[in-house]
Amino acid sequence: MVGIKIRKVGNSLGVTFPKDLLEELNIQEGDELYLIKTERGFELTPYNPEFASEIEAYRHVARRHRNALRELSQ
Repeated sequence: MVGIKIRKVGNSLGVTFPKDLLEELNIQEGDELYLIKTERGFELTPYNPEFASEIEAYRHVARRHRNALRELSQ
């Protein structure tokens, strides 16, 4: 478990992550994090859940229409 301190940043609040946690999450300044509400509370992740579901929908369509996509690419 990692404690993260909330600090005042201008008129807003911000958090500071320890360096080892940034490396473990593979995130750096300017990256976006997503806060997702789950049954157990909230999850903070660098992965966009909407993008993940869109990619899965694309994969489903691509599998179904593999031959048509191959023909269109030529």
